[in-house]
Amino acid sequence: MSLIVTEFADGIGTLSMNDRDRRNALSRALTAEMAAALRMFHDRQARAVIIRAPGGARVWSAGYDITELEDVTRDALGSSDGIRALVRSIEDFPAPVIAMIEGGVYGAACELAMVCDLIVAAPDVTFTITPAKLGLVFNVSGLLALLKRMPLGIVKEMAFTAGTISADRAERLGIVNHLVPADEIAAFTAELGRRIAAFAPLSIAAMKEEMRMLSDSVAVTPRMVERMQSLRRSVFTSGDFDEGLTAFREKRAPTFRGT
Repeated sequence: MSLIVTEFADGIGTLSMNDRDRRNALSRALTAEMAAALRMFHDRQARAVIIRAPGGARVWSAGYDITELEDVTRDALGSSDGIRALVRSIEDFPAPVIAMIEGGVYGAACELAMVCDLIVAAPDVTFTITPAKLGLVFNVSGLLALLKRMPLGIVKEMAFTAGTISADRAERLGIVNHLVPADEIAAFTAELGRRIAAFAPLSIAAMKEEMRMLSDSVAVTPRMVERMQSLRRSVFTSGDFDEGLTAFREKRAPTFRGT
């Protein structure tokens, strides 16, 4: 059974995450199917893409699939997992990608939402960054994606407290483009897609790529990369990392010792 549902009409591709039993956790299988769907939409010359969950879902995505973390230490910067490939597919897609969000957005799903070009959210939407609850560390690329869309102080608050920000607060901060009632959000987002599709696709593609390159223009030295690798390795080889995963499996609160 496919983990996604796709539709294509009037030049607009719609990709619905559909792994309800696992709250659309971003597993390797789900992210691979999503990336394949984007390639299909590219081949069909889609002028806009909408990424969503099933209507009325309480969770848009639960974030990284924690059960797939057993081999995370093989790559200290996490550059080869399924989420990385999916994020690059969204960033490189030549047409605007719209996140239509209902319900909670957790962990790595925050990155997935933030790399979309536009965000349309229902009033019940919440964004939560959860690695500190599990003894993990957010991927460097993911942090950059958050920092490009969110104020630094907000990212720090969410990362350090595993706290939640509401859709209303996110709209006030400019993180969310439109806040729309749940019973209107599908029609609103579809109309937004049609409006984009009516304009010159080469012009939009050029501006999207220019903005991507300009927003990526951050100087990173080899020394910084080495330091980040060291920091991430210290987390993923720690006792707290083991404790976080064990507590998750045992469905209990973890006890972190800082070692």
